[in-house]
Amino acid sequence: MPSATEALQQVENTLNSILIGKPGPVRLALTCLLANGHLLIEDQPGVGKTTLAHALAGALNLDYERVQFTSDLLPGDVLGVSVFEQGRAEFRFHPGPIFTQVLLADEINRAPPKTQSALLEAMEERQASVEGATRALPEPFFVIATQNPEEQVGTHPLPESQLDRFLMRIELGYPDAAAERALLERGGQSDTAHPAPESLAQAQHLREWQERAAAVHVEPVVYDYLLDLLRTSRDRTRFAHGLSPRAGLGLLRAARAHAFIDARDYLTPDDIAHVLPAVAGHRLRPLEPEPAERTVSRLLECVPVR
Repeated sequence: MPSATEALQQVENTLNSILIGKPGPVRLALTCLLANGHLLIEDQPGVGKTTLAHALAGALNLDYERVQFTSDLLPGDVLGVSVFEQGRAEFRFHPGPIFTQVLLADEINRAPPKTQSALLEAMEERQASVEGATRALPEPFFVIATQNPEEQVGTHPLPESQLDRFLMRIELGYPDAAAERALLERGGQSDTAHPAPESLAQAQHLREWQERAAAVHVEPVVYDYLLDLLRTSRDRTRFAHGLSPRAGLGLLRAARAHAFIDARDYLTPDDIAHVLPAVAGHRLRPLEPEPAERTVSRLLECVPVR
């Protein structure tokens, strides 16, 4: 097995060979996984959201399940149900697709709020309560949800409580001309139909990387910078709704994971600034409507690096 740095580079290269022309979102998705968080991908249909989720699970040899969220999907379709087996004369629980290591919740905002909420306990506590019994989920457990823009027909906006469960929200966007030409020349063929080579990584390697990322050293001055960002975001003269303590902890985890991918055992303000748009973009609320990128940029402008 190569070193962690080499193995992560192999994983990243594999993902980039599948999702052509999107190195930024690929790096953020890998960062989110190393930070032991959950990922929300919001964009137009057909830009590669599902492909990224499938490729990430395959590159790390993780168990993978996909649920297509629709208007008639029930919580039991996600969590599982107990079925009476006549031969045994007893009810037997049949686990739902949530009992996996990587769950793709495809088009999550097309399901009604009751079904969306079925994921809340699982995402926060890594367990699922079904019919009075609490069952642990596999380790690692990673939810990747895709979401169509709210203006599209048949969508139900995710409430703030559920948005906050996602460590990061990213967009893929349309490919540039070179990437789209390569995609057309490839004829739409995708490597996600085939499992990634086993030499890339296994679940135990991922858990080790997560532990090492969480141990990245943070100097007091970097903690001060992070605190300044959190306190400034709560300034009601600048923003309508700031970042919570949980968002601050998530920002720290994500920044540490970013430093670890860069083969560093220490954190810098640049690591925080790099992951801030993905971590804060769906949490920070402006006083007046504006793109999330602009809101986060204003926050960074308000807090100079010490």
